[in-house]
Amino acid sequence: MPEDGRALEIELRVNGQSRRLGVEGSTTLLDALRDRLHLTGTKKGCDLGQCGACTVLLDGQRVVSCLTLAAQADGRDVITIEGIAPEGQLHPVQAAFIEHDAFQCGYCTPGQIMSAVALIQEGRATSDEEIREHMSGNLCRCGAYTNIVAAVRDAAAKMA
Repeated sequence: MPEDGRALEIELRVNGQSRRLGVEGSTTLLDALRDRLHLTGTKKGCDLGQCGACTVLLDGQRVVSCLTLAAQADGRDVITIEGIAPEGQLHPVQAAFIEHDAFQCGYCTPGQIMSAVALIQEGRATSDEEIREHMSGNLCRCGAYTNIVAAVRDAAAKMA
C-alpha cells in the first residue's frame, strides 16, 4: 500500500475485459485473479513459482502468477484458462488434453494447458524433446507426462 494507506488502483485487461481494482502492493496476480476477480481456474499450488499450476499469459508470455505482483500487470493483457476459448468452444489444446487423457486429478491441468498454448504460439513444439523441455516448469503429481506431450504434439499439429 502507498504510505497513506490507500490501495493501489490498477487496471488489467483480463480475458479481453478491462477490470479496475484496488490492491495492496504485495498482492500477487494469482490472488487478484482468484480472490478479487473470482477466476478460480488458475490454481494455487506451491505458491513459490516451482509447480506451474498458476501459469497465465501476460501480454502473450507465460508467467507464474504467484510470483507476479498484480501491480506489475497494470495496463497489460492477462489471459487465464477461462479466456483461451472465448466463444465457448474448446481450445485445440483443451480438446487434445481430453483426447489424449492428459490429466488425472486435473489440478495442474489449467497451468499445463496455458503453458502448452504459449509454447505452441512460440513455435517451440517441434519435437517431443522440445515439448518436454519447455513444459518442464509445470509439474504433474499424477505423472501424466507422456499423455501431456502427446496432447501438445497433437494440438500443435492441428494449430499449424
